[in-house]
Amino acid sequence: MLIGYARVSTMDQNPQMQTDALEKAGCGRIFVEKISGSHKERPELKTALEYMREGDTLVVWKLSRLARSIRQIIATAYDLEQRKIKLKVLTQNIDTGTPEGRLFFHVTAAFDEFQRELIVENTRAGLAAAHKRGRRGGRPPSMTVDKIRTAESMIKDSKNYPFISDIIKQLEIGRTTFYRHFPPERISELRQLK
Repeated sequence: MLIGYARVSTMDQNPQMQTDALEKAGCGRIFVEKISGSHKERPELKTALEYMREGDTLVVWKLSRLARSIRQIIATAYDLEQRKIKLKVLTQNIDTGTPEGRLFFHVTAAFDEFQRELIVENTRAGLAAAHKRGRRGGRPPSMTVDKIRTAESMIKDSKNYPFISDIIKQLEIGRTTFYRHFPPERISELRQLK
């Protein structure tokens, strides 16, 4: 029996492309995981492996969906081999049911890990270079110094701005952002300073 396993790294990613490919490949059952591959605990993969029997084939869309490190991939492949379960990777045309497929699996696993390490290394180097130039990553703050001053004035002016929601709307910021800068105690202080 062909058993499919799909994984996306975050809750907002959609596994549909993977599940469509696994269904097209003829998988009788598909297990879907929404967790980063760097996590050691992958409950859906564990359930899929426990479900499988000798002679079954674990089918994944891409080798990187199975695990993010060569150690994890090799350990999983070894476990499958010991249980006489084959591994098939759709996009990389790997099938460990053949000697060539097993060789290609090991080469591809090493290459995938190398590629991931290069991406991480380049990202870190880019962030370090930007940091040296005084730049930081991430989105710019929504509460600028001017907005904070304006908000303080508006809070003090309880006659024209009796409701905090009016101030938030006027500043065009989120409620959480506002309260991060102005907790209730601070609002009370400012209202008393009229």
